[in-house]
Amino acid sequence: MNAVNASPVSGIRKYATYFRIRFTSGLQYRAAAAAGVATQFAWGFLTVLLYKAFWEADPASFPMGIAQVTSYLWLRQAFLAMFNSWTVDNTILSDITGGNIAYELIRPMNLYALWYTKNISMRAANVTLRFLPVLIVASLVPAPYGMGLPADVPAALGFVLTMILGALVTCAMVMFIYIFTFFTMQPMGVRMVFNAVTEFCSGDLVPLPFFPPALAAFLEYTPFASMANVPFRIYSGHIAGWDILRCAGLQLFWLAVLVFLGCLMMKKALKRAVIQGG
Repeated sequence: MNAVNASPVSGIRKYATYFRIRFTSGLQYRAAAAAGVATQFAWGFLTVLLYKAFWEADPASFPMGIAQVTSYLWLRQAFLAMFNSWTVDNTILSDITGGNIAYELIRPMNLYALWYTKNISMRAANVTLRFLPVLIVASLVPAPYGMGLPADVPAALGFVLTMILGALVTCAMVMFIYIFTFFTMQPMGVRMVFNAVTEFCSGDLVPLPFFPPALAAFLEYTPFASMANVPFRIYSGHIAGWDILRCAGLQLFWLAVLVFLGCLMMKKALKRAVIQGG
């Protein structure tokens, strides 16, 4: 079965096995995870203190409650490894630029699905090693510096659902870094532009409710807002009721669009692939 023409949904067991192998392999990097957790603690406390200082200066101007903001910030640190835009598989990038992509093309697997599985497993392993210590410490920190429980049961269920969808959307977005590298053959520029745009538009630098209303309203309907922004705001209660289902539906929409465009562009990119030696 040709790797380019294979259906992404065929042989799902192969991708599940590949996910399990990559996930288990990723769990071995415990020392790196411990160092990352220490960094996330420090950055988490600094950002919480920063937002609390702004809140104390003018509480009326805050579009979110201080408890909602602190929960958002701690969740961002706990699940940073899943939703950050700069984590990519450098092996894939070197294969593209070095011509070793030939080894990937002879596998009886769809290349887009294979790389997507590789990325989601890598992120899942990283976040598994990191999220629990951050959540435990954040929950023990007294208010208003710590993280509270979900606003209610619908918020907890909506958080889990939109977390899964947000992770899938994030990986679909990151796939474009690999695809564009086929055209540029220099991944550094693609990564820098992608990271700058994604961090700003997804609410990673500043939560979207703090943006000017017109800009925030526009970004809410972009795929960037369907990444970490939605689940974190649902957890804190800033998005509630039927808006949870609306946001989940928007995530599904963008996931389908991004995967479709990604597969389409991958086929075109493979026609430009340079294989050294022939």
